[in-house]
Amino acid sequence: MTYSADPLADPKFYRDVTTKRFMAWIVDTILVLVLAVIIVPFTAFTGLFFFPALYAVIDFAYRTITIANRSSTLGMRLAAIELRDATGARLDLGQALLHTTGYYVSWAVFPLQLLSVIFMCAASRGQSLTDLVLGTAAMNRRSLG
Repeated sequence: MTYSADPLADPKFYRDVTTKRFMAWIVDTILVLVLAVIIVPFTAFTGLFFFPALYAVIDFAYRTITIANRSSTLGMRLAAIELRDATGARLDLGQALLHTTGYYVSWAVFPLQLLSVIFMCAASRGQSLTDLVLGTAAMNRRSLG
């Protein structure tokens, strides 16, 4: 798979992407937590009994919808990064769904998440395991044009 942005020829596309992804993840986690807390009263507080599942459903929908909308979550937009596919195009709904599913599989199987973090830190494109499987990469938005 070839990317429109080569990290060796033009490293600005991937500069600090791993750090920015981590910061975006923190922002997104807080945003989804706030949304989940806001929703709990609308469940007549029964949402407290299944809060982790409620959080997961909201988070899955949030990630899928925001990535499908502009190829980045709100945290990623704040960090000025976005996901692109192997051709350099933004992710569509199907790709966003697969990316979010891969993210959840990685979290469900801890060794996979550990591998993802190692790949993000070691790879020239800062790709997670899900990115490697799907042929996607997070890139600096300002560099994309």
